[in-house]
Amino acid sequence: MTLPIEPEQLKKFGLTEEQAKQLNTIIQEQPPALAWKKISSHILKPSMPFALHLFLFSSLFSKWRTHPEAAPAWIPDQETMTNSNISLFMKELNLQSVQELQEWSVDHYKEFWQRVIQKLNIKFKKPYTEICHLKHDTEFPKWLVNAKWNIIDSCFDAPSSSIAVTYLDNKNQIQKLSYGELHLRVNQVANSLIKQGITSGDAIAIIMPMTVEAVVIYLGIIAMGGIVVSIADSFSSEEISTRLKITNTTAIFTQDYILRGTKQIPLYEKILAANPPKIIVLPSTEKIIISLRKGDIEWKNFLSPNTSFTTLARDSMDPCNILFSSGTTAVPKAIPWTHSTIIKAASDAYFHQNIQPHDVLAWPTNLGWMMGPWLIFAALLNKATIAIYADTPNERPFGEFIQNADVTMLGIVPTLVSAWRHSHVMENLDWHKIKVFSSTGECSNSEDMLYLMSLAGYRPIIEYCGGTEIGGAYVTSTVIEPNYLSVFSTAALGTRFLLLNDKGEPDHLGEVALVPPALGLSTQLINADHHQIYFDHMPKSPDGKLLRRHGDLLEQLPNKTYRVLGRADDTMNLSGIKISAAEIERAITGVEGIVESAAIPATPPASGPTQLIIFAVTDQLLEKNKIMYAMQKKINHHLNPLFKIHDVIFVTELPKTASNKIMRRVLKNQYQTTH
Repeated sequence: MTLPIEPEQLKKFGLTEEQAKQLNTIIQEQPPALAWKKISSHILKPSMPFALHLFLFSSLFSKWRTHPEAAPAWIPDQETMTNSNISLFMKELNLQSVQELQEWSVDHYKEFWQRVIQKLNIKFKKPYTEICHLKHDTEFPKWLVNAKWNIIDSCFDAPSSSIAVTYLDNKNQIQKLSYGELHLRVNQVANSLIKQGITSGDAIAIIMPMTVEAVVIYLGIIAMGGIVVSIADSFSSEEISTRLKITNTTAIFTQDYILRGTKQIPLYEKILAANPPKIIVLPSTEKIIISLRKGDIEWKNFLSPNTSFTTLARDSMDPCNILFSSGTTAVPKAIPWTHSTIIKAASDAYFHQNIQPHDVLAWPTNLGWMMGPWLIFAALLNKATIAIYADTPNERPFGEFIQNADVTMLGIVPTLVSAWRHSHVMENLDWHKIKVFSSTGECSNSEDMLYLMSLAGYRPIIEYCGGTEIGGAYVTSTVIEPNYLSVFSTAALGTRFLLLNDKGEPDHLGEVALVPPALGLSTQLINADHHQIYFDHMPKSPDGKLLRRHGDLLEQLPNKTYRVLGRADDTMNLSGIKISAAEIERAITGVEGIVESAAIPATPPASGPTQLIIFAVTDQLLEKNKIMYAMQKKINHHLNPLFKIHDVIFVTELPKTASNKIMRRVLKNQYQTTH
């Protein structure tokens, strides 16, 4: 039994004597988990101060920070337990628990994926003869053997009048595009590309904000057999140039400017500095007012009026999208998504985020990151709606859009929630239609996640961790299990992994090793040795299975749930983007007075998004703010302005191995101990 709370303590938060008594009655009569369920569902309101929410949660679960697995912040109701997608699927198979289903999905992976294909109504021009063929071994599986199809055909299965995209126009008015209208516009783009001489297998880059036009272009490229090259518009000219060369890009879609509030940030001009091929330029406002390079085309002159098109048939393992991941080297890995990869992304959304027809999905992202394509297919293959807000999600207008667009699933990166909590900009909005949140990109802060839940009257947060090379997640949560803050409840369906300790043995804490085959896992890289990066020098599992390197560090908690502890190597996640220490150190080279530097990730004391720390070697007395400004300016120019330096530490030398390699783990331990 939980001890009663003194009424005077509750009055400090604005509660009346009667409300204080009501709370104490619930606390005394119910076990902590059930008491919190009742309090969060019926007593606490988003309008009440978050300090009260946190006080009550901490009162019920005194050890929740060290034992999050003992403090459920949300417990599913009977309706969800009965009618969610994953529950109905379990019922079909006569399975009683998520753990049973997860084990079945990997032990019987061929039957699992066949059922998923039926659930999503994936359309084939020529059917597959086998779900998966292990031609050599599990390192190089062939999925949906002999099939001829195009994933775009499966994107328009909803009624043509259903809403496919809802978005904010240039006049800040919500507009809606039906599935039928979207299909016609996608066909226009496909016809226009062919008219420009672009053929099947050509690589076409998209470097622009996540707008309705970007979605149309993305689908149109794939429909005509092209390969989308996804490049974030925040990259520098140098980074854009690198990616264009790796993929041998034929053409580029972009905008003249990026609009951020009242600011116009030149985008076309930045891309020109990357020595690009032909560019199709869209206006960020009513019309383009800049001069275009000879050979480049305005959107209005590019677009064909022909709205009739038959998609080009492709093989299952043909690429349809190339995305980039920095990995542990300075050169970004170019990772192809095939037509079959998309099934993994849509399957995760179906089972784990519980996406159903007419749901409205919002996720502030970009086509340059995997969650952009994920969002498109998670919505369209599940007959739901994509909600697009192209401006910054840091300000209140974004929250108003979520409210007015009737969003039912909101995806976030933890850094964003931390900013909302600090600024209070998302408070006192009506987010009651949100059914589920989802968090990915970096380790989340549990207190911030409780704050996020409080904004919508307590909805579950599906923690979602994977990678571009997975096509989705390997570890996640479900809506039919208790939701613990910053904790993952299960391996993703169709996926299996082990945690390996320093001896390469399975343990409750260690580096993630995936167990192939699993639909969605990459089988090639455009510019690197796939085997060397993912399989070289990996041990076998205890039962002799091939293991695939991933690199995250996880801990399995006593109740069999998981907590992500960060990256096991020198790669770090900053604002949801993978970046290596070497890339950051290279970018900040040349700052006056700095001899050498080392970049490390640091985890805040209460967990949460990774912080970037720079150890800088100097023999001078320097002003920290000036040095930090100079380094940040270089990072903004050469890498990405989203990578924010948290602290600079001046030292006289860096710890190094006998072979002169920087010992970043020593620096990390030193910083975590003293700060």
